[in-house]
Amino acid sequence: MPDPTKTRATGSPDIVWQPGQVGRDQRPSRGGTVWFTGFSGSGKSTVAAAVEAALVAAGRPAYLLDGDNVRHGLNGDLGFTAEDRTENVRRISHVAQLMADAGLVVLVPVISPYRAGRQWARDIHTAAGLPFIEVFIDAPIEACIKRDTKGLYARAIAGQIPQFTGVSDPYEAPENPELRIRTDEEAPEASAAAVLRYLDSNAWQAL
Repeated sequence: MPDPTKTRATGSPDIVWQPGQVGRDQRPSRGGTVWFTGFSGSGKSTVAAAVEAALVAAGRPAYLLDGDNVRHGLNGDLGFTAEDRTENVRRISHVAQLMADAGLVVLVPVISPYRAGRQWARDIHTAAGLPFIEVFIDAPIEACIKRDTKGLYARAIAGQIPQFTGVSDPYEAPENPELRIRTDEEAPEASAAAVLRYLDSNAWQAL
């Protein structure tokens, strides 16, 4: 699969990072990213939105950076080839990292089908000293096809949508996610509660 380090961003020695006057310790909250990966229709956005609502209700700044929403603007020029999917994840990774640096808990539900892209997202957070939690929304493809809330699988199976993950394009499941959730076996509220319990009892205690 395409290497996210060799996509459209070339960098330049003439571009220098401009530091601000506010350090991370001076911000009212500490941030990090929770990355939800899984098939279309697995429930990523539903669970992530519930987690966002619970965090905000508890007074924790959080934002849902949904993959579909980003394609309405920043990534509106991208299609669904392997290269474009990789670029999509690369851009979202950088936006999430910047938002996390600003002190937000960033909830990122995006299919992100390739391990290399998800590792890229993790690596840039690690390099910045920011937490990164990978949540595998592990709903089997059969359950997603049966659910088909957006009617996308029916169109993909009929050949009307090319390069559709799980039908005509591959999905590389996480090998060591921080959290694995079976949304075909429990309600979205229970899945969101599992994510919140993980955040409360693990690395994010320091945030």
